[in-house]
Amino acid sequence: MQNKMVYLNGQTLPLAEAKISVMDRGFLFADGIYEVIPAYSGKLFRFEEHMTRLQNSLAAIHLPNPHSAQQWLDILTALLEPGFDQAIYLQITRGVAEKRDHAFPKQVVPTVFAMSAPIEPFTELSSGVKAISVDDIRWQFCYIKSTNLLANILLRQQAVEKGSAEAIMIKDGYLTEGAASNVFAVIDGVLLTPPKSDGILAGVTRDVILELAQSNNIPYGEDIISLDALLTASEIWLASSTREIVPVIELDGREISEGQSGPLWHTMNQLFQAYKKSYS
Repeated sequence: MQNKMVYLNGQTLPLAEAKISVMDRGFLFADGIYEVIPAYSGKLFRFEEHMTRLQNSLAAIHLPNPHSAQQWLDILTALLEPGFDQAIYLQITRGVAEKRDHAFPKQVVPTVFAMSAPIEPFTELSSGVKAISVDDIRWQFCYIKSTNLLANILLRQQAVEKGSAEAIMIKDGYLTEGAASNVFAVIDGVLLTPPKSDGILAGVTRDVILELAQSNNIPYGEDIISLDALLTASEIWLASSTREIVPVIELDGREISEGQSGPLWHTMNQLFQAYKKSYS
Protein backbone atom coordinates (compact mmCIF):
# COMPACT_ATOMS: atom_id res chain seq x y z
CA MET A 1 0.00 0.00 0.00
CA GLN A 2 2.88 2.37 0.77
CA ASN A 3 4.21 2.04 -2.80
CA LYS A 4 0.84 2.60 -4.44
CA MET A 5 1.10 5.38 -7.03
CA VAL A 6 -1.53 8.14 -7.22
CA TYR A 7 -2.01 11.36 -9.17
CA LEU A 8 -2.11 14.69 -7.35
CA ASN A 9 -2.00 18.11 -9.01
CA GLY A 10 0.12 17.12 -12.01
CA GLN A 11 2.38 14.68 -10.20
CA THR A 12 2.39 10.89 -9.98
CA LEU A 13 3.76 9.91 -6.60
CA PRO A 14 3.46 7.25 -3.88
CA LEU A 15 0.23 7.40 -1.90
CA ALA A 16 2.15 7.88 1.35
CA GLU A 17 3.65 11.09 -0.06
CA ALA A 18 0.40 12.59 -1.35
CA LYS A 19 -0.52 15.57 0.84
CA ILE A 20 -3.05 18.41 0.66
CA SER A 21 -3.46 21.55 2.74
CA VAL A 22 -5.88 21.62 5.66
CA MET A 23 -7.21 24.79 4.02
CA ASP A 24 -8.38 22.88 0.97
CA ARG A 25 -12.08 23.60 0.49
CA GLY A 26 -12.73 19.93 -0.12
CA PHE A 27 -11.53 19.24 3.41
CA LEU A 28 -13.28 22.23 5.01
CA PHE A 29 -16.57 22.33 3.08
CA ALA A 30 -16.77 19.18 0.90
CA ASP A 31 -16.57 21.76 -1.90
CA GLY A 32 -15.80 19.32 -4.67
CA ILE A 33 -17.01 16.51 -6.88
CA TYR A 34 -15.82 13.01 -7.72
CA GLU A 35 -16.18 10.27 -10.28
CA VAL A 36 -15.64 6.48 -10.19
CA ILE A 37 -14.71 4.74 -13.43
CA PRO A 38 -14.29 0.95 -13.65
CA ALA A 39 -11.65 -0.50 -15.97
CA TYR A 40 -11.66 -3.96 -17.55
CA SER A 41 -8.67 -5.44 -19.40
CA GLY A 42 -6.88 -2.12 -19.07
CA LYS A 43 -9.66 -0.07 -20.69
CA LEU A 44 -11.75 2.52 -18.87
CA PHE A 45 -15.40 1.47 -19.11
CA ARG A 46 -17.74 3.97 -20.81
CA PHE A 47 -15.11 6.69 -20.40
CA GLU A 48 -16.99 9.28 -22.47
CA GLU A 49 -20.17 8.91 -20.38
CA HIS A 50 -18.20 9.29 -17.16
CA MET A 51 -16.53 12.40 -18.55
CA THR A 52 -19.95 13.84 -19.43
CA ARG A 53 -21.15 13.30 -15.86
CA LEU A 54 -17.91 14.77 -14.53
CA GLN A 55 -18.41 17.88 -16.65
CA ASN A 56 -22.04 18.20 -15.55
CA SER A 57 -21.03 18.02 -11.89
CA LEU A 58 -18.27 20.60 -12.36
CA ALA A 59 -20.59 22.96 -14.20
CA ALA A 60 -23.21 22.60 -11.46
CA ILE A 61 -20.78 23.83 -8.80
CA HIS A 62 -19.29 26.53 -11.09
CA LEU A 63 -15.87 24.93 -11.32
CA PRO A 64 -13.96 24.89 -14.64
CA ASN A 65 -12.78 21.52 -15.90
CA PRO A 66 -8.99 21.52 -15.42
CA HIS A 67 -8.34 19.07 -18.27
CA SER A 68 -9.58 18.03 -21.68
CA ALA A 69 -11.07 14.57 -22.20
CA GLN A 70 -7.84 13.37 -23.85
CA GLN A 71 -5.74 14.71 -20.97
CA TRP A 72 -8.01 12.91 -18.49
CA LEU A 73 -7.70 9.70 -20.50
CA ASP A 74 -3.91 9.91 -20.44
CA ILE A 75 -3.76 10.75 -16.72
CA LEU A 76 -6.18 8.04 -15.60
CA THR A 77 -4.97 5.29 -17.92
CA ALA A 78 -1.45 5.76 -16.56
CA LEU A 79 -2.73 4.79 -13.10
CA LEU A 80 -4.08 1.42 -14.26
CA GLU A 81 -2.12 -1.70 -13.34
CA PRO A 82 -2.17 -4.75 -15.63
CA GLY A 83 -3.75 -8.04 -14.76
CA PHE A 84 -6.97 -7.29 -12.89
CA ASP A 85 -10.20 -5.30 -12.92
CA GLN A 86 -9.97 -2.00 -11.11
CA ALA A 87 -11.72 1.29 -10.52
CA ILE A 88 -10.38 4.82 -10.84
CA TYR A 89 -11.41 7.27 -8.15
CA LEU A 90 -11.14 10.88 -9.33
CA GLN A 91 -11.80 13.89 -7.11
CA ILE A 92 -11.67 17.60 -7.90
CA THR A 93 -12.10 20.27 -5.22
CA ARG A 94 -12.20 24.05 -5.54
CA GLY A 95 -8.70 24.18 -4.09
CA VAL A 96 -6.81 25.86 -1.27
CA ALA A 97 -7.99 29.28 -0.07
CA GLU A 98 -6.22 31.71 2.23
CA LYS A 99 -9.08 31.79 4.71
CA ARG A 100 -12.17 29.79 5.60
CA ASP A 101 -15.06 31.62 3.95
CA HIS A 102 -18.26 30.24 2.45
CA ALA A 103 -18.04 32.47 -0.64
CA PHE A 104 -16.00 31.23 -3.60
CA PRO A 105 -12.40 32.40 -3.27
CA LYS A 106 -10.80 34.20 -6.20
CA GLN A 107 -7.85 32.89 -8.20
CA VAL A 108 -7.54 29.48 -6.59
CA VAL A 109 -6.27 26.39 -8.37
CA PRO A 110 -8.46 23.26 -8.17
CA THR A 111 -7.04 20.27 -6.31
CA VAL A 112 -7.06 17.20 -8.55
CA PHE A 113 -6.56 13.73 -7.06
CA ALA A 114 -6.90 10.30 -8.66
CA MET A 115 -6.05 6.75 -7.68
CA SER A 116 -6.73 3.20 -8.81
CA ALA A 117 -7.93 0.31 -6.66
CA PRO A 118 -8.83 -3.30 -7.42
CA ILE A 119 -12.50 -4.11 -7.88
CA GLU A 120 -13.02 -6.75 -5.23
CA PRO A 121 -15.27 -9.66 -6.27
CA PHE A 122 -18.72 -9.11 -4.82
CA THR A 123 -19.60 -12.42 -3.21
CA GLU A 124 -23.34 -11.67 -3.06
CA LEU A 125 -23.59 -10.92 -6.80
CA SER A 126 -25.83 -13.91 -7.53
CA SER A 127 -27.06 -14.84 -4.05
CA GLY A 128 -28.47 -11.36 -3.46
CA VAL A 129 -28.58 -8.91 -0.57
CA LYS A 130 -31.04 -7.52 1.96
CA ALA A 131 -32.13 -3.88 1.93
CA ILE A 132 -34.26 -1.50 3.95
CA SER A 133 -36.31 1.51 2.85
CA VAL A 134 -35.47 4.85 4.47
CA ASP A 135 -36.54 8.47 4.15
CA ASP A 136 -34.42 10.34 1.63
CA ILE A 137 -32.84 13.05 3.81
CA ARG A 138 -30.45 14.47 1.20
CA TRP A 139 -30.36 17.89 -0.42
CA GLN A 140 -32.12 18.94 -3.63
CA PHE A 141 -29.21 18.59 -6.07
CA CYS A 142 -28.54 14.88 -5.98
CA TYR A 143 -27.58 14.84 -9.67
CA ILE A 144 -24.26 16.42 -8.64
CA LYS A 145 -21.70 13.75 -7.75
CA SER A 146 -20.66 15.72 -4.69
CA THR A 147 -18.05 14.63 -2.17
CA ASN A 148 -20.56 15.61 0.52
CA LEU A 149 -21.90 12.11 1.20
CA LEU A 150 -22.71 12.39 4.90
CA ALA A 151 -26.44 11.72 4.44
CA ASN A 152 -25.67 8.69 2.26
CA ILE A 153 -23.20 7.42 4.85
CA LEU A 154 -25.69 7.74 7.70
CA LEU A 155 -28.38 5.92 5.72
CA ARG A 156 -26.03 3.14 4.60
CA GLN A 157 -24.85 2.69 8.20
CA GLN A 158 -28.49 2.44 9.30
CA ALA A 159 -28.89 -0.41 6.83
CA VAL A 160 -25.70 -2.13 7.99
CA GLU A 161 -26.79 -1.96 11.62
CA LYS A 162 -30.00 -3.76 10.61
CA GLY A 163 -28.11 -6.52 8.82
CA SER A 164 -28.73 -5.14 5.33
CA ALA A 165 -26.41 -4.16 2.50
CA GLU A 166 -28.21 -1.08 1.19
CA ALA A 167 -30.60 1.68 2.14
CA ILE A 168 -33.21 2.28 -0.57
CA MET A 169 -34.34 5.89 -0.32
CA ILE A 170 -37.95 7.04 -0.47
CA LYS A 171 -39.01 10.67 -0.90
CA ASP A 172 -42.66 11.67 -0.50
CA GLY A 173 -43.65 8.02 -0.86
CA TYR A 174 -41.67 7.38 -4.06
CA LEU A 175 -38.41 5.63 -4.83
CA THR A 176 -35.36 7.75 -5.61
CA GLU A 177 -32.28 5.49 -5.39
CA GLY A 178 -29.99 3.59 -3.06
CA ALA A 179 -27.44 5.21 -0.78
CA ALA A 180 -24.75 4.17 -3.27
CA SER A 181 -26.70 2.69 -6.17
CA ASN A 182 -29.51 3.12 -8.64
CA VAL A 183 -32.53 0.87 -8.16
CA PHE A 184 -34.47 -1.23 -10.67
CA ALA A 185 -37.72 -3.13 -10.09
CA VAL A 186 -39.55 -5.69 -12.16
CA ILE A 187 -43.26 -4.90 -11.78
CA ASP A 188 -45.92 -6.72 -13.80
CA GLY A 189 -43.20 -8.05 -16.10
CA VAL A 190 -41.72 -4.63 -16.90
CA LEU A 191 -38.24 -3.52 -15.83
CA LEU A 192 -38.61 -0.07 -14.27
CA THR A 193 -36.33 2.57 -12.77
CA PRO A 194 -37.04 6.16 -11.72
CA PRO A 195 -36.48 8.75 -14.47
CA LYS A 196 -33.48 11.08 -14.35
CA SER A 197 -34.09 14.13 -12.21
CA ASP A 198 -32.44 16.40 -9.65
CA GLY A 199 -33.42 13.79 -7.08
CA ILE A 200 -31.13 11.01 -8.29
CA LEU A 201 -27.55 10.56 -9.39
CA ALA A 202 -28.05 8.77 -12.70
CA GLY A 203 -25.42 6.07 -13.00
CA VAL A 204 -23.55 4.92 -16.08
CA THR A 205 -24.38 1.29 -15.23
CA ARG A 206 -28.04 2.35 -15.06
CA ASP A 207 -27.83 3.62 -18.64
CA VAL A 208 -26.14 0.42 -19.84
CA ILE A 209 -28.93 -1.68 -18.33
CA LEU A 210 -31.58 0.36 -20.15
CA GLU A 211 -29.65 0.09 -23.43
CA LEU A 212 -29.34 -3.69 -23.04
CA ALA A 213 -33.04 -3.99 -22.25
CA GLN A 214 -33.93 -2.04 -25.38
CA SER A 215 -31.59 -3.96 -27.69
CA ASN A 216 -32.74 -7.33 -26.35
CA ASN A 217 -36.49 -6.67 -26.44
CA ILE A 218 -36.89 -6.68 -22.67
CA PRO A 219 -39.93 -4.60 -21.63
CA TYR A 220 -38.62 -1.59 -19.72
CA GLY A 221 -39.45 1.95 -18.75
CA GLU A 222 -38.44 4.98 -16.70
CA ASP A 223 -41.27 5.85 -14.35
CA ILE A 224 -42.05 6.89 -10.79
CA ILE A 225 -42.31 3.94 -8.40
CA SER A 226 -44.15 4.17 -5.10
CA LEU A 227 -42.92 2.28 -2.07
CA ASP A 228 -46.14 0.24 -2.14
CA ALA A 229 -45.46 -0.75 -5.75
CA LEU A 230 -41.82 -1.52 -4.98
CA LEU A 231 -42.89 -3.96 -2.28
CA THR A 232 -44.95 -5.87 -4.88
CA ALA A 233 -42.01 -6.20 -7.32
CA SER A 234 -41.08 -9.66 -8.48
CA GLU A 235 -37.43 -8.56 -8.66
CA ILE A 236 -35.41 -5.61 -7.31
CA TRP A 237 -31.85 -4.80 -8.38
CA LEU A 238 -29.13 -2.41 -7.24
CA ALA A 239 -26.82 -1.01 -9.92
CA SER A 240 -23.46 0.70 -9.50
CA SER A 241 -20.10 0.95 -11.26
CA THR A 242 -18.15 -1.29 -8.91
CA ARG A 243 -20.84 -3.78 -7.82
CA GLU A 244 -22.54 -3.88 -11.24
CA ILE A 245 -26.04 -5.43 -10.89
CA VAL A 246 -26.96 -6.97 -7.53
CA PRO A 247 -30.33 -8.63 -6.80
CA VAL A 248 -32.22 -7.69 -3.64
CA ILE A 249 -33.74 -10.77 -2.02
CA GLU A 250 -35.33 -9.03 0.97
CA LEU A 251 -36.72 -5.52 1.49
CA ASP A 252 -37.94 -4.37 4.91
CA GLY A 253 -38.09 -7.98 6.02
CA ARG A 254 -40.25 -9.00 3.03
CA GLU A 255 -38.91 -11.71 0.77
CA ILE A 256 -38.33 -10.68 -2.85
CA SER A 257 -38.25 -13.22 -5.70
CA GLU A 258 -38.68 -16.06 -3.22
CA GLY A 259 -35.47 -15.06 -1.50
CA GLN A 260 -33.22 -15.61 -4.50
CA SER A 261 -31.99 -13.90 -7.63
CA GLY A 262 -34.76 -13.74 -10.22
CA PRO A 263 -34.82 -14.97 -13.83
CA LEU A 264 -34.62 -11.52 -15.41
CA TRP A 265 -31.61 -10.68 -13.26
CA HIS A 266 -29.83 -13.78 -14.60
CA THR A 267 -30.64 -12.71 -18.15
CA MET A 268 -29.49 -9.14 -17.60
CA ASN A 269 -26.33 -10.16 -15.76
CA GLN A 270 -25.35 -12.43 -18.64
CA LEU A 271 -25.98 -9.60 -21.11
CA PHE A 272 -24.00 -7.17 -18.98
CA GLN A 273 -21.00 -9.51 -18.60
CA ALA A 274 -20.99 -10.15 -22.36
CA TYR A 275 -21.17 -6.40 -23.00
CA LYS A 276 -18.19 -5.81 -20.72
CA LYS A 277 -16.11 -8.33 -22.64
CA SER A 278 -17.06 -6.89 -26.02
CA TYR A 279 -16.38 -3.36 -24.80
CA SER A 280 -12.90 -4.11 -23.48
